[in-house]
Amino acid sequence: MPELPEVEVTRRGIAPHLVGRRIAAIAVREPRLRWRVPASIAQFAGRTVRAVKRRGKYLLIDCGAGHLIVHLGMSGSLRMVDRDAPPKKHDHFDLVLDRQLLRLRDPRRFGAVLWTDQPPGAHPLLRHLGIEPLSRALDGRALHRITRARRTAIKQLLMDSRLVVGIGNIYASESLFLARIRPQKRAARLTHAQCSLLASAIKRTLRAAIRAGGSSLRDYVQSDGELGCFQTRTWVYGRAGEACRRCATPIRRIVQGQRASYYCPACQR
Repeated sequence: MPELPEVEVTRRGIAPHLVGRRIAAIAVREPRLRWRVPASIAQFAGRTVRAVKRRGKYLLIDCGAGHLIVHLGMSGSLRMVDRDAPPKKHDHFDLVLDRQLLRLRDPRRFGAVLWTDQPPGAHPLLRHLGIEPLSRALDGRALHRITRARRTAIKQLLMDSRLVVGIGNIYASESLFLARIRPQKRAARLTHAQCSLLASAIKRTLRAAIRAGGSSLRDYVQSDGELGCFQTRTWVYGRAGEACRRCATPIRRIVQGQRASYYCPACQR
C-alpha cells in the first residue's frame, strides 16, 4: 500500500505538470472504486489547478472553487502520460490537460477520486487525521503526550492514522530500528528521551524514503513510471533471518495486528 513517502513522491512528480494548467476534460472509465466516483466531478473541467497538496496519504488538487481528493488505495498509481496514450485495463480515471493527462491506474480499485467545495480538512475522510510526521508538530514532546496511557504496542500506535498519519508498516519498523526500540514495547512505557529519538527517527526514515522514490513492493510506481528503491536498502523490513547491518544478529519477524514487524533483538533491546 502506498504510504506517506510514495504519496509525497507522487505529489512532487505531478505538481509541476498540473499547477497553472487548465483542466480540459475529465474521463471516468470505471467509477466503482473504493467509493464511487461522483458524476458531478465533471464540473472541474474548465478550472485551473492552483496547487497540489498532501494530507496524510490523500492528494489534494486545489482548483480554486473546490478540491479533488485522490487516494491511491492499495495498488494505485498516478502517472503523467501523453494525451493520446491509449488506456490500459486498469486505467480508471484521467484528468485531461492540454498536451498531457494525469492517469490513475488501480488494479484492485481500493483507491478514491472524490471532490469537495469545502475546506478539505473538514471532509469526513480527513477531519480525524492525526499529526503530520514531517511537520514541526511531531517532536519528542508531542509523541510522549500521544503515548501516555496507551496500552498498545508502539509499532501499532505509529500506524494509527488518528494519532500520527501516513507512516505505514515499512517505515514504522525502520523508524523503531533507528530509535533502538522494540516494536512490541508498550507505548506508555516510552521515556521522554526515547520519544525524542523516535520522532527524529521517523522524520529521518520518511525523508530517506522520499529521496529514494518510495518503496515499490508490488504495484506502486512514480509519476514518471520509475520504481521506488527504498525497499532495497532497509535496515530490518523484509529481512527476516538475514544479518543485521549493524551487529550481524539475525533479524526477527513477528506479527502484530495482522501485519509483519521486523526488528533486531540485539540493537533493539
